[in-house]
Amino acid sequence: MAQQMTENMKKKVSTKDIVLTGLLTSMVLVATMFINIRLPISINGGLIHMGNVMLFLAAILFGKNKGMIAGAFGMGLFDVLSGWMAWAPFTFLIRGAMGYIIGHIAHLNGKKGDSFFYNFVGILLSSVVMVAGYYITEGLLYGNWVAPMTSIPGNLVQLIFGCSAIFIAPIVKKALKATGGIL
Repeated sequence: MAQQMTENMKKKVSTKDIVLTGLLTSMVLVATMFINIRLPISINGGLIHMGNVMLFLAAILFGKNKGMIAGAFGMGLFDVLSGWMAWAPFTFLIRGAMGYIIGHIAHLNGKKGDSFFYNFVGILLSSVVMVAGYYITEGLLYGNWVAPMTSIPGNLVQLIFGCSAIFIAPIVKKALKATGGIL
């Protein structure tokens, strides 16, 4: 255990990693901020956005750490900039956990995001975290445990759109490799 911690501490973060993580974070933010539909059915208005597609792509293509950071900071920053400040700490945790889970599972057993099954399982498990996390968050923020149920359908629609990342990831990966890109 101590040896593993020492090895992890020796790993340096490269400039390339910092720039790539920043780019992924900004892509999550932009997709969340500008490609969205506000729902009139939920008590808080609800939001369906394409930020999930970018979060899922980041995690599938680049793994748990970049997926976690891109999701946490990209969507957390959206909340801060869009007047949803009370949601920001919860979003940071929920979306960070989602990115970590997807990236971890997508890269298990050396798969490196190439397995449809592993990617799907990662998204499925992270979806449970998202739906449960936002249900609990809404219950805490509004002091009501029934009304948050109205947000669940919108969250599920978001996740369904986000699943398109499973089909987009191989195309993006192939394009990045063909152009001598970052993979």
